[in-house]
Amino acid sequence: MEALIILGGAVLFFLLLMVSIALHELGHMSFAKLYGVRVPQYMVGFGPTLWSRRKGETEYGIKWIPLGGYIRMIGMLPPRKDDAEGKVRTSSTGPFQSLIESARGAALEEVRPGDEDRVFYSKKWWQKLLIMFAGPAMNILLAVVFFGVLIMGIGLDTATPTVSSVAKCVVPAAEAGRECKAGEQPTPAAAAGLKAGDRIVSYDGKKIGSYEQLQGLIRGSGGRTVALVVERQNANLPLTVNVTTNQMLSLTDPDKVEKVGFLGITPLIAKERQGPGTVVDYMGELTQQTVGALFRMPQKMVGVWNAAFSDHTRDPEGPIGVVGASRIGGEILASDNEGINKLSWFISVLASVNFAIGVFNLIPLLPLDGGHIAGALWEALKRGFAKLVRRPDPGYVDVAKALPLTYAMAVVIIVMGALLIYADLVNPIHFTG
Repeated sequence: MEALIILGGAVLFFLLLMVSIALHELGHMSFAKLYGVRVPQYMVGFGPTLWSRRKGETEYGIKWIPLGGYIRMIGMLPPRKDDAEGKVRTSSTGPFQSLIESARGAALEEVRPGDEDRVFYSKKWWQKLLIMFAGPAMNILLAVVFFGVLIMGIGLDTATPTVSSVAKCVVPAAEAGRECKAGEQPTPAAAAGLKAGDRIVSYDGKKIGSYEQLQGLIRGSGGRTVALVVERQNANLPLTVNVTTNQMLSLTDPDKVEKVGFLGITPLIAKERQGPGTVVDYMGELTQQTVGALFRMPQKMVGVWNAAFSDHTRDPEGPIGVVGASRIGGEILASDNEGINKLSWFISVLASVNFAIGVFNLIPLLPLDGGHIAGALWEALKRGFAKLVRRPDPGYVDVAKALPLTYAMAVVIIVMGALLIYADLVNPIHFTG
């Protein structure tokens, strides 16, 4: 039964990722059509066509290999500027030049009479930038929406000033988790009569609004007798507690142990809805983490290779492919967590994958969207500089010249994708909850 739930959850997660990819391509296509670029194809997947239907000038369809998607815009590669201006040009030879000219010819075959203003390369630099940015922006927007639902709608696991459990005796941080021994000092909370379910309303005369506030007050009151008020069975109960001191891990440096006030309670963890500011802060932190992970990608892929072809342990913080992410989605739904926690984890992973897809596509290298964005920005700089120094307009940037690097990058992406799929099958990362 568990295997069926994992399989069903993985399929669901995978289908939702395909919807995300479809929306990514829809972002490109919407802005392309807005600025008059002709779009002959909109496809989800690669390889042979499984299903398609033509509406207007665009063929919409699904391919057999569901590992991505694309739209085809005419004029993605421009003609040589001499050809475009009708000048006679001496041909050059060489494998790279032949590759470039062959790709140009294939790209320009679709340009029909009357399409001169409908080709991608002829558009203004900012229009090309928006067309190519719209795809990654869609994934990033989906991530923001998903995290918004998670943070503002469902809520985040938050420590509350309600007591979940009371420790029986004082145990040093280095021995945390062991059972109490005979004759050991009871914790101040146990001695004062605190019970699970008590909500601490005030501490040392200060009204308590959060566990973080309460924790700070407790740590700062070691060796003192403190009055507190707890809410128990809908009634306020005043208590007095003799706060002791204990060796505890620092809140600011997890590798440091410090002597602080100690009460001996564990807070109740509950989901609390946060405001839009928390979403903004979280997206900022996620951006830093994702960009850092991209910089470490080559090093991390070595670890993936070792995990795939040897007995090395797979790094749970390392890269993961579509297959692995889908498997984790299935394991989340099959886990023993409560339903709301399953939903939270599922949404969180789906949002994180979307965000990673969006940021990865912004890398300024062709064939990624970021390569075309970089080309548009370079065109803006060249034209702006020419205008500033009163030189002739240099025209569009010839991205076809970067095709050798583009093909090399495409090979790297394909190899990385294949390696991740293989590693996800033979040595997967599992959901630990």
